[in-house]
Amino acid sequence: MELSIIVPFYNEEECIEAMYKALVDALDPLGLSYEMLFVDDGSRDTTAEIATRIAKKDKRLRFVKFRRNYGQTPAMAAGIDHARGKILITMDGDLQNDPRDIPLFLEKIKEGYDIVVGWRFNRQDKLITRKIPSRIANWIIGKVTGVPIKDNGCSLKAYRATVIKNIPLYSEMHRFIPAMASLSGARIAEIKVRHHAREFGESKYGLSRIYKVLIDLLTIKTIVSFASRPILWFSIMAAIAAIFSLTAFTSVLYSAAIHPGESLVVMMGLCMLLGSLAVFLLFSGVLCELIYKTGDQRIEDLSRLTIKTEGFNEHSKEVIHK
Repeated sequence: MELSIIVPFYNEEECIEAMYKALVDALDPLGLSYEMLFVDDGSRDTTAEIATRIAKKDKRLRFVKFRRNYGQTPAMAAGIDHARGKILITMDGDLQNDPRDIPLFLEKIKEGYDIVVGWRFNRQDKLITRKIPSRIANWIIGKVTGVPIKDNGCSLKAYRATVIKNIPLYSEMHRFIPAMASLSGARIAEIKVRHHAREFGESKYGLSRIYKVLIDLLTIKTIVSFASRPILWFSIMAAIAAIFSLTAFTSVLYSAAIHPGESLVVMMGLCMLLGSLAVFLLFSGVLCELIYKTGDQRIEDLSRLTIKTEGFNEHSKEVIHK
């Protein structure tokens, strides 16, 4: 299977059949083997019934249904897990993304990129509630993660399956995929795509997701910062705890000298607690560093093993890689 198209739906009964037809019209001329994965994110309307009916007529369409609404990222993650294509493309199911842009993504992937991100440069959404918050969020995400993507929120993206299937997705993490992938050295490109105004219904994902995005951004920053030198960052935190511990200890000595009869139990307890925290953080950093370095060594060993097997036949390679 060369291509998998993943589309999450949530109460999109007016759009789902039109999306299917638009995908078929865009994909059939490409001459590729492809599949479409429609993921119903716990819809309460007839979205699931329509998708089931279409899937019975066209075996290229596979349908995944959630028992309840989990959110956009879990729906995309489910589609990615079930996808069988070498290249995976995700997009929204509300007809705002245009399937006619798919060939542009495939061309970029052929150029050697691992992830291609869509940029809705002429976005057809409300200015106050959608476009302005999006621009601010994209600027913050770029500054925090160091990956300057103009439109992290655009669902129209293409991935090599070998890259995206190794990236954990939860909460609102789908918009941080480029930042997560950058840790493994993935090549990322961004292209302009069409964006249409919503014709049916209303957006199901609004400003209520902001707090989740902020929490996920903090998580990503922590991962990106700690990934390459965990012992450095743990040592910094340990040093801060040690400074407070020494400050508390100095205060205890001063109080003991000036007020000999005064109880110092609380300050001594605080001193010991902060000191223990400093030691714990330092050893945690050492442990993380060992785990990280061991992982690097295993990757290097696997690379050498792969090189050594190039002289064998294809069957031997396949057995060794398993």
